Amino acid sequence: MIKVIKRDGSEEEFIPEKIVVSCLKSGATIEAARKIAKIIEGRILEKELDKVNALELTKWILELLRKENEEWYRNWIIFDKAIKRRDTEKELKK
Repeated sequence: MIKVIKRDGSEEEFIPEKIVVSCLKSGATIEAARKIAKIIEGRILEKELDKVNALELTKWILELLRKENEEWYRNWIIFDKAIKRRDTEKELKK
């Protein structure tokens, strides 16, 4: 079982459907959201990871989201700032 190490240090099971839901919230189509989730899952399996950091996961998702549609990427960033009070772009540059 693959675990995600969350920002607070806790761990939870990696569930690709969570990526799909997050992408849909940013405006992505269901097809694009599923494609992104499959690519991310493939990366994790290819690297033979049993744990993945949430920030790294977010970075991968946003890279793919941006390739698909800049507006979806921007929507994700705006949501994180407005709702989660998080500056995701700044965090990813560290």
